[in-house]
Amino acid sequence: MDTNSKKITKENFDYDWMPARAVLRQWKTSRAKRLALADSTGAELTGGNALVRLLVLKRLLEKYVLAPDEKNVGILLPPSVPAILVNAALTVGQRVTVNLNYTLNEETLNYCIRKAKIRHLITSRKVMEKFDFHPECEVIYLEDYVKKLTLWDKISSALLAKRSLKTLYRKFGLDSVDLDDTMAIIFTSGSTGIPKGVMLSHRNIGGNVIACRDHFRLTDQDSMLGMLPLFHSLGFMATIWAILGLGMAGYYHFSPLEPRPIAKLCRKYRPTILPATPTFLRMYLRRMEPDDLKSLSLIISGAEKCPVALMDEYEKTLGVRPAQGYGITETSPVLSANVPKTRVPSEDEALVRDESLGYPLPGVEVKILDLDTGKPCAPGKRGMLYVRGIYIMKGYYDEPEKTAEVIDADGWYRTGDLVTQDKDGFIYIAGRLSRFAKIGGEMVPHEGIEAKLNELLGNPDEETPKLCVTSIPDEKKGEKIIVLFTELQLSPQQIKEKLLELKYPALWIPDLDAYYQIDAIPILGTGKLDLYAIHETAMKYAESTFRA
Repeated sequence: MDTNSKKITKENFDYDWMPARAVLRQWKTSRAKRLALADSTGAELTGGNALVRLLVLKRLLEKYVLAPDEKNVGILLPPSVPAILVNAALTVGQRVTVNLNYTLNEETLNYCIRKAKIRHLITSRKVMEKFDFHPECEVIYLEDYVKKLTLWDKISSALLAKRSLKTLYRKFGLDSVDLDDTMAIIFTSGSTGIPKGVMLSHRNIGGNVIACRDHFRLTDQDSMLGMLPLFHSLGFMATIWAILGLGMAGYYHFSPLEPRPIAKLCRKYRPTILPATPTFLRMYLRRMEPDDLKSLSLIISGAEKCPVALMDEYEKTLGVRPAQGYGITETSPVLSANVPKTRVPSEDEALVRDESLGYPLPGVEVKILDLDTGKPCAPGKRGMLYVRGIYIMKGYYDEPEKTAEVIDADGWYRTGDLVTQDKDGFIYIAGRLSRFAKIGGEMVPHEGIEAKLNELLGNPDEETPKLCVTSIPDEKKGEKIIVLFTELQLSPQQIKEKLLELKYPALWIPDLDAYYQIDAIPILGTGKLDLYAIHETAMKYAESTFRA
């Protein structure tokens, strides 16, 4: 099946696709006199104005803050025009951006700061007042440094912005950058443990941007709504670098959890692209008017499975069907995606299979290996997904052993996801390996049990889950299924009886003593289940029951 794009490889990767060069080029040419950036505070910048601000900010940071040998720079800012300018200025200056997760607790945040050897954290007073962190590094408040701006800083930056692209590339050393140098460090969500710093290169991010351009047929006439956190890998690649690198306009709001200001942005600027998670899409459909989103021609859904019913509702209401995609922080992040008919020329076939994770992007190689034999799986058979290509991370920062555990000598990255692939190449998720229990030698899927329990109990497809499934060690069976819930309409005995009536596999049915009521299901800032906290909660309850 053709995605209308040639394969992107290390050998044919164009140097001008490097994000730092691309943003300078786009803001001097296609976006120079057109709106490039705007946010819900009322800030608006054309490409030409944004370029001058970038150069001013770069000058200030290098003049007052950053030492010449200082490579990794922390950023703690929500999606906004200043956050985009900070990321762009640091990247043009060949610093490594580290957008930190402000939904973490202080202990974990400082772990990331120490791990990445961050000396300075760029933020704002509003952010620090809201989250009340005490970072273990020097804090730089943008508001304070803007006050240090001199007339000469402004004039020299404006004059520099008028120089040729060739001059700017040479002045900033952008004609001699090793494309495999680290451009950014993004910490994993920590859903299964301690966050790891994923090192992504200029080639990784630039390659993923170009692949998404070709896959979704993006142009500089497109515009994107940016409300995903910038510490989220999709938020980082799509709402910073796809926008800047492809000359699109970007419209930003601080939080994806505030439908009202997001709706206002949509009405004012009419974006064509919305990247989001199903959790957020569900919220917008219920709390926005259809007219707010009518300009969209591409809704990209990621991070968790998008229910077909939600896709149906969007298509019925807006005429646009969300396109489910798939990616991992370690792969820059997008690996595959469906392409809806709204983004495909009329003579071409839409690349869509509703239940699938989509068709692989140009430039990624895919193989699925049997868990037991290690041999390639036939179409439709479940196995471990391995991927290779220019999107694959350099490795985990300062953790070569963990890197070697997931990337082999031939460059294949072990995703940890169990999938199937049909004869046409579409990928279907079977679950994460970490979301399976090994009971009596059989792989038992947590997500499958969750789905069946929710169906049985009549739980609606809501933003906040009422139950989740995990597993804990068990001496007799290897592992034991545990159900954490906030409310349960039937007793465990009634649930078991109904599952048996439905001839549900006995091995998959939770024991009567495996149900524990908790106040709230642990959720990450990205909207995904916090698997680590869920497992720890289950262990705590199980140990307490055992002792009692």
